[in-house]
Amino acid sequence: MKAFVITLGVFFMPLAATAAEADAGRFQLEKSGDHFVRLDRQTGAMSICQDKDGALVCRMAADERVAYEDELDRLAKRVTALEQGNVAQRALPSDAEVDRSISIMERMMKSFMGMVKEFQAEENTNPLPQKT
Repeated sequence: MKAFVITLGVFFMPLAATAAEADAGRFQLEKSGDHFVRLDRQTGAMSICQDKDGALVCRMAADERVAYEDELDRLAKRVTALEQGNVAQRALPSDAEVDRSISIMERMMKSFMGMVKEFQAEENTNPLPQKT
């Protein structure tokens, strides 16, 4: 088992390196005064970064922060609506709809079973010749 895991690790290591190289070109840093602007080339998102104690600390730009907070508010309202059960109650079928669906299924199954019985009757009356 260990050999299998090691073999898989050796096989997938070059793939991981390729993925890491692709991510290396994902961000672009530009110096702007005493801070940096980081551009995410995949999403187009921009962040403002500053050097604090030897670490680059980034925060969202103001317009992205507003969009982020709007999305959080929208999702919070959706969760509240789902928790109250308004959506789930409307999505359930009525008893009449359930009964109608069951009767349709019963008719379909009776028809199908009738066809099966016909095929079995034909097979019993006209058996295939033995070829052995």
